[in-house]
Amino acid sequence: MGAQILGQLVGDANSSFWSYWRSRPGVFAVGGMHSPFALADVDAALASGLFREPYVEMWRDGRRLPVTDFTSTRTVARENPGGFADEVKIRALLDGGATMLLRCLDQWHAPTRDMLHALAAELGRAVEAFCFVTPAGQAGLPLHRDDGDVFVVQLTGSKSWYVHEGPADARWQAGRVRDDEPQPAELLHTVLRPGEVLYIPRGFAHRATGQEGLSAHLSLAVREIGVAELLDGIQEHAIRADGTEDAGAGPLPLSDAAITAEAKKLLETARRQLANLTEEGLVAHARQLHMDRMPPRPEGLRLSELAAAWPTPTPDGQVSGQ
Repeated sequence: MGAQILGQLVGDANSSFWSYWRSRPGVFAVGGMHSPFALADVDAALASGLFREPYVEMWRDGRRLPVTDFTSTRTVARENPGGFADEVKIRALLDGGATMLLRCLDQWHAPTRDMLHALAAELGRAVEAFCFVTPAGQAGLPLHRDDGDVFVVQLTGSKSWYVHEGPADARWQAGRVRDDEPQPAELLHTVLRPGEVLYIPRGFAHRATGQEGLSAHLSLAVREIGVAELLDGIQEHAIRADGTEDAGAGPLPLSDAAITAEAKKLLETARRQLANLTEEGLVAHARQLHMDRMPPRPEGLRLSELAAAWPTPTPDGQVSGQ
């Protein structure tokens, strides 16, 4: 299924696409991308009455708007929680040129979650999904860099994209490109239309402006590991030994000698586990741990099935199955 998703995004993923990977941006008009997410899903989420920040944000003029500008409070069991998305406020902000950003679609939209799991299985990296809705003639986020390779899938309307150079070395940070730092040279300017996909390599600065109609696009962010994830991989691999206890559930030694003995055991375990671990093996292990943190496919309570099978008390107070 993963190969099918990547093929829908870039066409023949086994040939030309890999010449772009991590090296240059590119537009793919393969016409085969069927997005599981659409504006109707945004309407449904907002209409549910349960949708709230931080899953929704509003941006204008390069800055994120205060939460109270697009949310309202509710009265629930005599409490007044805030942060619920307010359709009236959001519509007014869109009419005024603001951009709506929906975060972590895979946490609340099951078809998108399934697609991301399939794509992650092929790429061997965790993937997240975001949706941007921008009025015509308005800019979305300011020029910025993402800590991940991005597949931009245009859903409706059209959007003008500007992609700039990537970082010169490893000393860079994701986020906005400040006005007081050297501005990266522009590499690509294109107008993306429904069905077209733009690939932006990790760290390459970019920005976009809505063109025709209300522009909506998906951003599929392929998350890469860093030093922190590699250290997590070393730690997890080092303490994982055949038949040994997990380090977090081990004994609590009382004496200095007992503590030293436990330290010796852990070091012996770590040396044994790391002896045959290669650089490639560590990277693969760390990426797998990263993927394991993606939102899982929930089993679901299935209350209707549970109700049908729930045992029924008999007149004598005993419980019998149905």
